[in-house]
Parts: sequence; structure tokens; C-alpha cells
Amino acid sequence: MSRPTIFDVAKVAGVSIKTVSRVVNHEPNVRDSTRERVENAIAVLKYRPDQSARNLASHRSHLVVLVYDDPAAYDMPSGGYILDLQQGALKGCSSARSELLIHPCNFRKKNVGVQLKSLIEETRPAGIIVAAPLSNMPKIIRAIEATGTPFVPLSPGKQSVKQLSVSTNDREVCAEMTRYLAGLGHKRIAFITGDPDHKAVANRLLGYQDGLKESGLEFSEKLVAAGDNSFGSGEACGEKLLKHARPPTAIFAANDDMAAGVLRVANRLGVDVPGQLSIAGFDDIALARQVEPALTTIRQPLVRMAERAASMLIEGNGQDEKPHGKEIVPATIKIRESTGPAPA
Repeated sequence: MSRPTIFDVAKVAGVSIKTVSRVVNHEPNVRDSTRERVENAIAVLKYRPDQSARNLASHRSHLVVLVYDDPAAYDMPSGGYILDLQQGALKGCSSARSELLIHPCNFRKKNVGVQLKSLIEETRPAGIIVAAPLSNMPKIIRAIEATGTPFVPLSPGKQSVKQLSVSTNDREVCAEMTRYLAGLGHKRIAFITGDPDHKAVANRLLGYQDGLKESGLEFSEKLVAAGDNSFGSGEACGEKLLKHARPPTAIFAANDDMAAGVLRVANRLGVDVPGQLSIAGFDDIALARQVEPALTTIRQPLVRMAERAASMLIEGNGQDEKPHGKEIVPATIKIRESTGPAPA
């Protein structure tokens, strides 16, 4: 038996081929009764639309590309971050019957822009989600803009009213976490910064400074250590801070991997957590709940952010006007066992 075609569906449903195409592509302006007849005909005939034909007809595929920093470039990559990105993007695509293509991108390579541009031209996606830190790297953004493809940067650091973006409230929620630690009686609260390529992570340092000021505490450069988002850098920074003549009683790290590194050092040095030292992180990856004691952290709504980005791209597919503006998905503090009252 030959494979059913769009002509067969149109004949059974009693509509035009163009109407069948509109229903298959989830386009508006189709009556509910007509849409139902077409969908019933599709089900009876077990019709499956030709994806390549859909792409040619719309000049864009029903495809969203998720571009993120290549984890292979790191000794100990944060798998939780990537899984959350993928989960959110998949949710956004599946709800609109679109496909997701994941593309790890090593921004350190000289020809990364050429490779990315070539991928986009070959697949002709409906849009691209660009995760941090790639979302604030000019060579990555220029390569995408050169193709004319709609894209949504996640946590780009600097916001633009001309470009659609999805972020969380890094600065405000980090100020809240710092105030929480100060409210426990901590006077010497240290902070471990993240990779300087992550512009949004820099906002977390600003939030820490805001929180100190709002709590009546002075900012000190001696209580700030430079990490790079990795577990190893958290260990190194934690050891440096805890060997101060007057060590901090609380350490707030810009991500959970570094916070877990601090926890390991504290255990090795015999520093009781949270009796002598409180530790807090950011992201709420699975590791934060698996370590002992479990980490107090800030839950970054990464799944929701990626889902919203995918949905926005799909909703705007086929429209002449490019989407613009910014959407903020608020983060929330999760209090667990790694923080407690400051030692007497």
C-alpha cells in the first residue's frame, strides 16, 4: 500500500490542500470544526507529513537549535546545567511539535563562527537558543546575526530592548542571599566569583555587594576570591579564604560546583559546617542536594528559561517582525543544612 499523501487527506476531509497544510503547520485562522475534520482524516489515513517538504514550504525548518558551551572543554563539566537547558528546550519544542537540535560549541576555536554559520545555513532552523556564556560573546552573536535567523540569548549579562532575551534576577536574589547570611549574624561573609566570560555571573558579585551594604556591612576585597565556575576552583578559593588570619564565617559561591568545592575543603580542614562555617551556592543543581550537608543555594529557573526561549521562537516563526524585549524568570532561595547561625 502506498504512503498516504496530503492530497488523500484533503480528499477525505473535504478541504483544500492549503487548509491541510495550515493544520499540519499549526497555523491560525482555521475553524475548529475544519481543523477537527483534517486531524481525523490524518489519524484515519495515518498520514505523516514530509519534513523536508515542510521546510521548503516555510523556508524555515520546524527546528530549534540549542547552542551551549562545549562541556568537553572542561576537566569537570557541570552536567546539571546542561541537562536543565536541554530539558527546558525540549519541553518548549514538544508542546509545539517542533524538534530540538543540540549543538555544543567550543568558543575557544578560531573558526567557531564559520562552523556555527554553516550549521545554521544547512538546517535553516526556526530559531536559536544561545546559552551563557556564549550569549554574551560578540563573535557568536555576529555569526548568528549574519544568517538572519531569530535567536534568544539566555542570561546575556547586558540587556537590549531590540533583542529578545530571557534572564533571571541574578543581582537582586544574590543581595537577598547575602542579607539572609547577615541575618544569621555573620559579619565576615566571603564571596567566590565565577568565570569572567559569564557576564550574568558578574551580576551576582554586584548583588553580594548590594546585600552587604543593605545589611550595614563593609565590602572588603580580601573576602573576594576569583573562581572559574569549576569544583577545583571552589576548593582552591575555599582553602585560600579559610587560611586567612581572620577567616570568614560564611562563604557564598557564585555557583554550586564551587560551593561544593568549599565544602570539601572545610571537611578536610576539620571546619564544621554549619557550626563554624556557613556555605551557600547558586543554581540548585542535583549536586547541591546530594552533598552532606545539603547546600543552601539559589534555584536558577534554567528549565523554565530555556522552555520560554523555545516557545517564543516557535510562536514568532514566520512573522516578519523579529521578537524583542526581555523576560525575567525569578530565582528563589532554597535553605538547607549548610547554613546556620554565626559562631559565637
